[in-house]
Amino acid sequence: MRAEGPGAAEGPGLYVYAVVRAGTPVPRKSGGVGSPPAPLRTVGAGPVAAVVSAAPAQLRARRRDLLAHQDLLTRLAASGPVLPMRFGMVAPDEDALRAQLAAAEAGHLASLDRVAGHIEMNLKALPAHDSLAALVAGDATVRRLRDATRRRPGYEANVRLGEAVASALARRAGEAGRRALRELAPMARATAGGPEVPGCALNVCFLVAQADSDRFRATAERFAAAHGDHVDLRLAGPLPCYSFVEAVAPGAPAPPAAVGGG
Repeated sequence: MRAEGPGAAEGPGLYVYAVVRAGTPVPRKSGGVGSPPAPLRTVGAGPVAAVVSAAPAQLRARRRDLLAHQDLLTRLAASGPVLPMRFGMVAPDEDALRAQLAAAEAGHLASLDRVAGHIEMNLKALPAHDSLAALVAGDATVRRLRDATRRRPGYEANVRLGEAVASALARRAGEAGRRALRELAPMARATAGGPEVPGCALNVCFLVAQADSDRFRATAERFAAAHGDHVDLRLAGPLPCYSFVEAVAPGAPAPPAAVGGG
């Protein structure tokens, strides 16, 4: 299995989207990566199978292909548990892919059992930049620097004020984000930290039972509305369970950001 970089030329091979249980149907009217979209099929090995298509001659991280990859994963997840592969995973041929599936069978089955009946929700906490008035009212340091800048305006005073505002906004967002995490975590089977995102105070993924997803979303939305002067909360999902499967062959699961989810 190889992961092709953007712009790399492809030889013969199979583009791998996901590992599923044997017998999981490929969604109708769904195409794979490439232009025109490559037909989808499965390659099985005992109780597990990989969803694949022919690898394009040129594989790049184009928006169309990234969206096709994620759309297929979302559609597959409607039929059962899915172990998503990161964008760009290519197997040399069916024999190599079947060998990898067989070698990792136990790990795949355990991961499929773990995410069955669950979805992933991603929560990001960002500074609430539209709440400067509330920040000034509630932060003595920012208020003092603002007043000093008004009395004696200048470049250095403006820099100090800007740095204090940015720091206070980030701190308030982080504190509110951690409160949201404490409130939402009990409704999830598991949580996982996401990759660092510039300007983001908190990036967390939740493994949520599908039956609880509406309650989870409603709780997050209520919290966001009640704390809008402290944090800009952004909830994404439902997503395939990128963050809660083991990184085993034939490829590592994708983080949400890799295919535009988070």
